[in-house]
Amino acid sequence: MAGVVLILPDGDRESPRRPSALSLARALPLGRALARAGRQDGLVVHTVHYRTRGWNGEAAQHAADASWAAEEVVRRYGDVPICLAGHGFGGRAALRAADHPAVSTVLAMAPWLPDEQPGTEAEPVKQLVGKQILVVHGTNDARTSPELSYRLAERVKKVNRNICRFEVHTDGNALRQHHFEVLALATDFVLGSLFPHPYSRPVTDALAAPPPLGLRMPLAAGFGKSLRQ
Repeated sequence: MAGVVLILPDGDRESPRRPSALSLARALPLGRALARAGRQDGLVVHTVHYRTRGWNGEAAQHAADASWAAEEVVRRYGDVPICLAGHGFGGRAALRAADHPAVSTVLAMAPWLPDEQPGTEAEPVKQLVGKQILVVHGTNDARTSPELSYRLAERVKKVNRNICRFEVHTDGNALRQHHFEVLALATDFVLGSLFPHPYSRPVTDALAAPPPLGLRMPLAAGFGKSLRQ
């Protein structure tokens, strides 16, 4: 076993209830795709089960649970690189919990981020220094803001050049319209970050490009098919 991915499902803004089974089910395709693609490299994939459904304000419950899970990986497997991969509130948790020393890679898909209000503290980015980061967002997302994820990526780029962001044009929050391409992009990035595999040309170009190009990279139709040619 040479690397671990922790899948962080979506959640709600405020709720003491138990996590939704639907959110866990929606996280399964990403986990299965990564486990299948990384099997020969010794990749292990686990889904994190939150204690509560809500992020719950300053408690940042999903991020706290992600940090606990990363510590549990170290306890169970030893010194292995960890990727935090999340959707929605799970994407925010992946970004926030990246300060764990074992975390080397962050995949944030349609991350839920708070509105930037005057006088409020901005979402932190210092924990992302030294990490490999990919943000993926649908341009027609009505649940989480693509513009806010772009602004966050722009701030991260100032302290860490190893971030890129792909836009999935006309897709919504669930990223269903281009599901195959999104999974192929996520797999390419995670395996290239955790193991000595080269990134695909689009990911390499996005990481090297200055803003805004590298943070508004369009995800091409048929992305996964082009990797097999």
